[in-house]
Amino acid sequence: MKSILSWSELGKLEAEDIDRINGINNPYSNLRLFNTKRSDVKLIFYRDRHAWCPYCQKIWLWLEFKRVPYQIKKINMFCYGEKEHWYLEKVRSGKLPAIELNGHIITESDSIISSLEEEYGILGSSIFSKELENVRVIERDIFRAWCEWLCRKNLIFNSSSRREKLKESLGKLEALLKSSKYGYVDPIKRNSQIEPGTGDIIFIPYIERINASLCYYKGFSLRDEYPYINKWLTLLETHSIYRGTQGDFHTHSHDLPPQMGGCYTDLNSNQSYFSNQIDNGQGLGVLELNIEDDLVFFAKFALMRVIKHKEKIINTNPLENNIFETSLRSSLSYMITGEINEPNVICSSGLRYLRDRISVPRDMPLISARLLRQALERIASISNSDEHFEIPIRHRFDQDPMPFINN
Repeated sequence: MKSILSWSELGKLEAEDIDRINGINNPYSNLRLFNTKRSDVKLIFYRDRHAWCPYCQKIWLWLEFKRVPYQIKKINMFCYGEKEHWYLEKVRSGKLPAIELNGHIITESDSIISSLEEEYGILGSSIFSKELENVRVIERDIFRAWCEWLCRKNLIFNSSSRREKLKESLGKLEALLKSSKYGYVDPIKRNSQIEPGTGDIIFIPYIERINASLCYYKGFSLRDEYPYINKWLTLLETHSIYRGTQGDFHTHSHDLPPQMGGCYTDLNSNQSYFSNQIDNGQGLGVLELNIEDDLVFFAKFALMRVIKHKEKIINTNPLENNIFETSLRSSLSYMITGEINEPNVICSSGLRYLRDRISVPRDMPLISARLLRQALERIASISNSDEHFEIPIRHRFDQDPMPFINN
């Protein structure tokens, strides 16, 4: 059996970094040009640093599908860090998202899209058009029903009625998609390809979070219940633009409570199974992402991202550096080679601390994170210890972004 790979040996196996400026959509870029000139950029997009904000995701998707050159400046959300003072001077409320266009600051996601339409043209249907009036009503109904079920303590009777209210609202989206020729709410034909328009982008952020949170807290599988919504999500997942913004179930399940003021669990066998699979890093397969995966590439990409930040990862871990570092290399070696090489002392709680604080898409793509979480848990589980550091629910100050500003 080979020994645990050294950092030098691991470095020879990592993937190359992507072209952040002109390549596929990614959360690391501070500038997107789409092969235009830097001088063409007249838009600054302010979004949250961890890529947790659903309204930021909406603007991000619109800009990417519209291929508008833009600069990105990343700002802390109150739930995980102090708001940057220079940003508060621009936007006194600290709200996200915001854009700066032709010297003017614009906030509120729908107003932002309306302003972008005036400057760059529409993407499918206009945000305030008659064509999207019913779509916007359905989206708001779904959002309210989701919040009622997820974020309120439930008696058994109330939980059942709230579940039915959400199912009724989701059924309207299901009917809309069932009647669609191309499987989208607001399809656009571009270069013989069909892409989502503004009508789809309205739904994407919250449907993504509904899918994750209801599996975790309620044992409710959106993709199993609604085949046309599942087909729509699958279509979206064929676009690298969407996947560049997509969070995983683990990230959403644990970033939502402090943002929404709490998420409440309905205990049942599905909920127990789903939440255990999410928490231990195994994930929920096609319920999260329904595409074919190049596992070798995604493992090497995860390795590249860990190597880039390895000193900061080691130094911010609450366990003793040397013990954790060896266990981390053991996990990475397993992820890349499939061979288990046990360290003399397994730092299981340190590995699980990292497992629970990988954030998607901030740190790496969904599949990369899944493979890394699984590898960390595989080595941690050798010790037969279930010790771990609890994830806070009132805030996420454990996700302090400052050591990782250079991403």
